[in-house]
Amino acid sequence: MEEQKLSILKAVLGRYRTTGSEYLFTCPFCKHHKPKFSVNLNRGAKCWVCDWKSPDVRRVIRRVGSFDQLQEWDAITGRVSLSAFDELFGDYEDVVVEETIKLPDSFISLANRNVSLSSLAARQYLKSRGLTEKDLVNWKIGFCTSGEYANRVIIPSFNMNGEVNYFIARAYNDDWMRYKNPPVSRDIVFNELFLDWDSDLTIVEGAFDAIVAGPNAVPILGSTLNERSKLFQAIVRHDTPIYIALDPDAEKKSNKLISALLKYDVELYKVDISGYDDVGSMTKQEYQKRKSNALFMSSDNYLYYRALSAV
Repeated sequence: MEEQKLSILKAVLGRYRTTGSEYLFTCPFCKHHKPKFSVNLNRGAKCWVCDWKSPDVRRVIRRVGSFDQLQEWDAITGRVSLSAFDELFGDYEDVVVEETIKLPDSFISLANRNVSLSSLAARQYLKSRGLTEKDLVNWKIGFCTSGEYANRVIIPSFNMNGEVNYFIARAYNDDWMRYKNPPVSRDIVFNELFLDWDSDLTIVEGAFDAIVAGPNAVPILGSTLNERSKLFQAIVRHDTPIYIALDPDAEKKSNKLISALLKYDVELYKVDISGYDDVGSMTKQEYQKRKSNALFMSSDNYLYYRALSAV
């Protein structure tokens, strides 16, 4: 089997040299002139120049190889059939045009430091949640002092065209209704305008979680992702590595999402949030530490993980 795998890798990546159990190729991503792309058939691949890495060598074949080469690799290893992708995107052309909305008329941006004293309460609330001035600018956060969304901070979401498709309205006073969001569909990719699909993406519950986990993090807004969700399809279409960091009390939701994404061979990691209510209650430093120790989820170790979780 090893010789067959090497034959496919050579066809995809070109010549290589051997050092111990490692095979060194020219990196297909950064194209460095020296063979710095290290492949271990059992432990994955890593470029020592651009730092592209994956614990699964199949990811390399899928990213830079041909469809036939991927099928040949799957035949050797007994991996998933790609027919699932045809089913997922069979009617992709029939996607409904996304609804766009306007921000509240009384919306005032907090990105401007010269905003009047009326912003003090909103700023103090956001500061108490660990947000910085940079966060206010990066996430285009504002607030309202009047109207339907009075005394609420507003976190807008922008689609790929730069249009608002949703916003979070969180009370910063003692209003019993903490969240009052617009009556539109939540089947969106929150802030897709600012996402980098070529980098790993973190999936969290809410917008404040995303700010801590960001910048490349997307909230699912309390909904459950499924194969027809826009975010789910975008993940599969872009072949984006995913870190799942849902709330500890949403374990069942996390497991369903992991199971569904593994069906499409998405590169998955599970971040341990135990000891906290959610990602938003962590510091950014603590989240990055947890993320660096995230558990890689394959079809095999996912079953093992589920078994341990049930004990």
